[in-house]
Amino acid sequence: MKPEALLHELETAASSLSVKVSYEALRTSVGMGGLCRVKGQYRAIIDKRATPRERLVALAEALARFDTSAAELSAPAREMIDFYAVRRAS
Repeated sequence: MKPEALLHELETAASSLSVKVSYEALRTSVGMGGLCRVKGQYRAIIDKRATPRERLVALAEALARFDTSAAELSAPAREMIDFYAVRRAS
């Protein structure tokens, strides 16, 4: 599956989890982005200059913090989120 298609799938999953995804120009010292809470709502803020693969990794890492078991995800998307969830737990 192409990174762009996988990214779109993760963006849809984020929306179903009430996580707003935005692409903004971030400073290089911040990295490619991540998850934060703004006024009680979760947001995944990702550098708009990041490559599709970097965007995909940043969003998968953010979604790994949530219970995505009810989300409709393809096997590659599920594997990616699970990979970062396990990595985060260890």
